[in-house]
Amino acid sequence: MAQAVGNPLRWLQAAGAKRKQLPEQKAELMSELIDQSELQSRAARLVEAARKAGADACDAVAVTGVSLGVDVREGKVEETERAEGDDVTLRVFVGKRTAAVSANRLDDPAGLAERAVAMAKVAPEDPYAGLADPELLVKDFPVLDLLDTKEMTAEDLSEIALEAEAAGLAVEGVSKSGGAGASWRLGGVVLATSHGFQGSYISSRYGMSMTAVAGDGTAMERDYDFDSRTYFEDLESPAEIGRRAGERAVRRLNPQKLSTRTTNVIYESRAARSILGHLAGAINGASIARKTSFLKDRMGERIFAPGIQVIDDPFKRRGAATRPFDGEGTKADVLDVISDGVLRHWFLDGATARELGLKPNGRAHRGGSGTSPGATNITLMPGDKSLEELMAEAGEGLLVTDLIGHGVNGLTGDYSRGAAGFWFEQGKIVKPVSEITIAGNLNDMFRRLVPGSDLDNRYSTAAPSIMIEGMALAGN
Repeated sequence: MAQAVGNPLRWLQAAGAKRKQLPEQKAELMSELIDQSELQSRAARLVEAARKAGADACDAVAVTGVSLGVDVREGKVEETERAEGDDVTLRVFVGKRTAAVSANRLDDPAGLAERAVAMAKVAPEDPYAGLADPELLVKDFPVLDLLDTKEMTAEDLSEIALEAEAAGLAVEGVSKSGGAGASWRLGGVVLATSHGFQGSYISSRYGMSMTAVAGDGTAMERDYDFDSRTYFEDLESPAEIGRRAGERAVRRLNPQKLSTRTTNVIYESRAARSILGHLAGAINGASIARKTSFLKDRMGERIFAPGIQVIDDPFKRRGAATRPFDGEGTKADVLDVISDGVLRHWFLDGATARELGLKPNGRAHRGGSGTSPGATNITLMPGDKSLEELMAEAGEGLLVTDLIGHGVNGLTGDYSRGAAGFWFEQGKIVKPVSEITIAGNLNDMFRRLVPGSDLDNRYSTAAPSIMIEGMALAGN
């Protein structure tokens, strides 16, 4: 079964009060507390109230969470922020008319439901509105590794951030800190529908970052490093994060400009995720239905080179976007979005699937008054060449480490981004460069894309370094 959710705030308070218990006692305590049913009760009461108020169908989402973050600079804590929140959203359907209302308290479920039904009755009809097909609902919940029970205090987070900052400042050439931070978040979600679905899960997230500044005056350069994980034990060490941030900043000192040319471009893994993000946007069912995607007519065609594979996996172990069900309670499968270079799937929720005459594939994301389709844990699978081997193969070109702006036309695929990084020759970095624009068209870029072997698998959008030959570079 999915991990049942009670009230995470109550769980934190109770677990914190008994931190000194033996490990086996603490595990038993947490099992008992996580089994609480407050969130489920909220959602169920809203669904019942909406049906009594005249809704033909409805669903309710109840969420609760707590987060704690600490920012430090120059060896001192600058800010400590704790946030706690509860929210419920009720969506009702009256025929093909729909409306949604939200509240952070549930003092009057009947009143909230009556307001939602009244709003729906005067809303315009939406021919694609409705709950998920009952046959598509999740019935057997997968066991997912989403919850780390390690508690963090402000003191714990301060120590992590201060250690990362100290490591960055210790790098030769770093002149000052741009700040460091550490965070912890715990959140729970419940979805209940009028046609019998109820599911819940609780997840944790830990993170840290450090920004280093190198040089002085107008010659200063800055860079950063960060990490974010579901389980604390998976985080890289603060010292490693700080050291890499410092080294990255120092490497950027005294950047030069380049003349306009056509050249090979290699995106390091951190920058390569943006290319995968553009693909995810182009195969979003909403863009396909609106006909605003340059890939709208390319289903079943080879859009990448043979051998390229992109996978979207909602069940990735400890993944940033892992979940037992989507925003409609629909079951999902691992999708081979790109198989051997061929486009195989759109991301679909119920509404976009009905509009396109297709079957939903469990990619509904909840937000505002309804759902929208999107990726979960999307990964460009790695190739067999390291970053160094890609550079050696390319000979000379631009290694992109940072991108600026959002110059992508989703309708045509035209691509233009500001960039900074390093110029390499004979496979070796020779100088840092900046104030560059790289341009092309995503259709052509996808066809020429060569993935490296250095997959960074930590994030919901994961990619290795990638090489794209023959891109336009605009310099001075």
